Amino acid sequence: MTERLSFTEKFGYALGDMAANFIFQAMLALQLSFYTDTFGLTAAQAGTLFLVVGLIAAALNPLMGFVADRTRSRWGRFRPWLLWTAVPFGIIGVLTFTTPNFSPAGKLIYAWVTYILLRLIYVVNNVPYASLTAVITDDPDERTSVASYRQIFANLAGFIVQSLAIPLVGFLGRGSSARGYQLTMGIFSALCVVLFLVAFATTRERIEPNPQQQSSMGQDLSDLLKNGPWFVLFLVTTFYFTAISIRGSVMLPFFKYCAGNQILFSWFNGFGLAALLIGVAVSHALTVRFGKRNLFLVSMILTGVFNVALLLFPATAVVPLFASEILRQFAYGWSCPVLWAMIADVADYGEWKTGRRATGTVTAAVVFALWVGLAFGGAVAGWLFSAYGYVPNAVQSAHALWGIRLTASVYAGLAFFAAAFCLFFYPITREVNQKIANELAERRKAFTTRAGSEQ
Repeated sequence: MTERLSFTEKFGYALGDMAANFIFQAMLALQLSFYTDTFGLTAAQAGTLFLVVGLIAAALNPLMGFVADRTRSRWGRFRPWLLWTAVPFGIIGVLTFTTPNFSPAGKLIYAWVTYILLRLIYVVNNVPYASLTAVITDDPDERTSVASYRQIFANLAGFIVQSLAIPLVGFLGRGSSARGYQLTMGIFSALCVVLFLVAFATTRERIEPNPQQQSSMGQDLSDLLKNGPWFVLFLVTTFYFTAISIRGSVMLPFFKYCAGNQILFSWFNGFGLAALLIGVAVSHALTVRFGKRNLFLVSMILTGVFNVALLLFPATAVVPLFASEILRQFAYGWSCPVLWAMIADVADYGEWKTGRRATGTVTAAVVFALWVGLAFGGAVAGWLFSAYGYVPNAVQSAHALWGIRLTASVYAGLAFFAAAFCLFFYPITREVNQKIANELAERRKAFTTRAGSEQ
């Protein structure tokens, strides 16, 4: 086993997820509303944009994993991508939330170009970053600890974006939501650049594949398709992020139109994300006690239940709405670190079974599912709004209001339940996880000793 990681390294690595989430959370919670109510797209145009670009970007994840696995630099395979992408990430983040003074057709083209660039830079940055979890330590419990740090800081960014973005848009825009979004995202993007550089500077890669390993992209993909736990985790991740995307896209319109008070959106997210952070903080201890799969399964069931519960209360009933969200986010928080730790476990499983390690490819293939889920969820939200007769910046019909409430509760909840169902088929229990880690540690020790004797 490797040595235990220092607080500095865990903290620094976690700041990388905080950086990405200043943009990711804005995409999740603000982008549909920004495109329809500020930028000027229709809900159907935004939904189609999310789906088409999202699927294209998702398909590039395995390619980026292949590239990252074969990167050679004095900083490692995955770390240098944080350095190389930091500034482009920040610039594109601002441009995507900028409203140009173009014709409707010109705006549509601008939206497609900037959203494509944003999704591409996210792939190039996020696949190597996510892969680092599997190579900075080989200890399963340390990975869960690292993932917990990641999720605490990722959700701190979520707390900041979802609690402060709308007030900042109003304050900085001074009557112009377009200017407000641009300046607000300028602040978040600048923070993003700085934090990526800190994450690069404070982490170190320790786990290397066997130096005699020979593989091609075809071999990596073949190994992947034989990896049963990866297939299950792929489905879980798809449903998981479909649910998150549907729910995240609809809550701002929910409070704007159903509750009639947009400011409640920030308070709702503030209380919910505070509960989520507590859930993330206790996740590691619960994982050690119950195992990753079992905790993830219970988390998804409870999250789905509290998600659907939103429909039980009037949209203006602040106390029960907030209470259900606090419970939902607390239960959901248990799952946040677990997913990313399980990706590393699946990479270990592949090496254990085949003798070949392809961390980037395995990670990218799960992140592919993440983006498929987000693309599908964003598209579903946009299409449902259109189907129920949603009209931006107008008094909504009773049918449209009902559609917003159903989308926020039942449709998103069903996706969480689907993720829970898939987890029944995930075979890596805590005992199997520890067995794999011990056997791989012995193998690595053997080939390191052999390589030293041959020199």
